[in-house]
Amino acid sequence: MTTSHDSPLVSVAGLREALGSDRPPVLLDVRWQLGGPPGIEDYTVGHLPGAHFVALDTELAAPAGPPGRGGRHPLPEPAEFGAAMRRAGVRADRPVVVYDGATSLAAARAWWLLRWAGHPDVRVLDGGFAAWQEAGLPVTEVVPAPEAGDFVPVPGQLPTVDGDGAAAWARSGLLLDARAGERYRGETEPIDPRAGHVPGAVSAPTTENVGPDGRFRPAGELAERFRALGAGERETAVYCGSGVTAAHEILALAVAGLPATLYPGSWSEWSSDGGRPVAVTGLPG
Repeated sequence: MTTSHDSPLVSVAGLREALGSDRPPVLLDVRWQLGGPPGIEDYTVGHLPGAHFVALDTELAAPAGPPGRGGRHPLPEPAEFGAAMRRAGVRADRPVVVYDGATSLAAARAWWLLRWAGHPDVRVLDGGFAAWQEAGLPVTEVVPAPEAGDFVPVPGQLPTVDGDGAAAWARSGLLLDARAGERYRGETEPIDPRAGHVPGAVSAPTTENVGPDGRFRPAGELAERFRALGAGERETAVYCGSGVTAAHEILALAVAGLPATLYPGSWSEWSSDGGRPVAVTGLPG
């Protein structure tokens, strides 16, 4: 595929070229939004030709466990994740391109999971379905038949950290909170049991990773943003509400050439554990 050197992103032009090659990528449609409606509704109305729909809540996450254990979107069981990817035609020897509506918040989760599971060539369509439509390229309502992929996950190829590790990271490294600033500050908490943030974490909302059109900011701008927060100088981990937008932060860091570790349980896990301290801006944790 035509991408900038080692970029985890692919442009609409780059994807169009790749689809006409002798080794076209597998396309995964991961449209999703917290609270719904289900992304399959958008997919049914129109999607990139040949794209398979992947349900974030059921195929890119395991069912939520007890409070304080794994959060709202635990990592999927490797066997079930692998089966879902094979149904969508994912093969170890073919590139994969994932996309969502525009901002890549959901697509980043699929990108991170496939990389974590050992797939060597995964890209995110920068600007998603909106960018494809804006370019006047074809969409379809035709749903492709299930395919017989061969991808078998080998989990652990990207690093993760648990709650204890996140607490240690906040003390000795850089722990970024990818949620909206008002949730980090503890001004509001619409979803999880307690408001605030992991003590020592630094606010870095994912909304600042992209422009108004949903495309990622240039790599240099992202590098400047994250280095100003301490990335590069200190090893970096990221959390969000349930491990979805944190993957978007890790994708943005990857665009900037900076590695990062995911705390999958994130705030939904941390805030459900009454034994974990909570910090609110201006107040002790």
